[in-house]
Amino acid sequence: MKKIVTFGEIMLRLKSPGHERLFQSPLLEATFGGGEANVAASLAQFGLEAAFVTALPADPLGDAALRGLRGLGVDVSGVRRTAGGRTGIYFLETGADQRASNVVYDRSGSSISLTGPGDFDWKALLAGADWFHVTGITPALSKSAAEAALEAATAARAAGAKVSVDLNYRRKLWNYGVSAPEMMGRFAALADVLVANEEDIQLGLGLSVPGSATGGAFDKGAVEALARRAREAYPNLGVVAVTLRESLSADRNGWSAALLGEGGFRRSRSYELCDIVDRVGGGDSFAAGLIFGLLEFGDEAGALEFAVAASALKHTIPGDINLASRSEVERLAAGDGKGRVQR
Repeated sequence: MKKIVTFGEIMLRLKSPGHERLFQSPLLEATFGGGEANVAASLAQFGLEAAFVTALPADPLGDAALRGLRGLGVDVSGVRRTAGGRTGIYFLETGADQRASNVVYDRSGSSISLTGPGDFDWKALLAGADWFHVTGITPALSKSAAEAALEAATAARAAGAKVSVDLNYRRKLWNYGVSAPEMMGRFAALADVLVANEEDIQLGLGLSVPGSATGGAFDKGAVEALARRAREAYPNLGVVAVTLRESLSADRNGWSAALLGEGGFRRSRSYELCDIVDRVGGGDSFAAGLIFGLLEFGDEAGALEFAVAASALKHTIPGDINLASRSEVERLAAGDGKGRVQR
């Protein structure tokens, strides 16, 4: 069985009920999630050995976060429990139609943001690992967290594991004096697989090509050029996968992806996502599906279609984490998307 190790932050997610504004009623739905934790949990649902590494306070919130991941089959034995720091929180208000969703972060001083190089025994944590995954969220938390993540990615390459980086640019997080391109370029230089949307590549790596744009509008013809630009800048990249979201409204999106790899450039089939239940974690579910497909299928085209289908299903599931099984994803990727009752 293939083993994947991810490193990052898991947070308490507090969401207003349904499509309410935050604090419209005195209720918040409490769950847990975070980029790399979501990927590990999704891979565990697909049947792989997935381990999540982080730092969490030794308190009831930290206990609850780990209990949830264990229940999903994720190995959390490498998590570092701390006396200081806290569990990060994010507040989510789900939009509808022309009202956009909104996220408010409360994660300053979290245990993971206070970690640094030397805090984890990466030789032991990566023993037997086939793959290591990290996102651009973790390096955005603090300089020390960025250096800890770089230490992990460097150790993974030395151990012979594949390294994937999901750029996941978050404008609200990069505020400690180092620019996203300056830091994320160091991660891209260590990666075998890069996952991003068009905006991530431009704002996270500082790369652009004629016809590319940020803010939700994009020229599909520029996607291949942008992927090739990333591979030119970072020749170590074997695969560059670009997710393509057409936001027609908050709950109606077009969803597809493209991949530049050893077999050249290809696009996936496109899904029309109507009545989206929860789009948070959609990119993480794509990354998990891509990792699974590349490890299990050894086929870039099959991996791409599996990843897009996995993410399409995630949009139907509340919470950060994709709870779709491998068989459900494979059915959708094969064209069974009518939603009929399975008896």
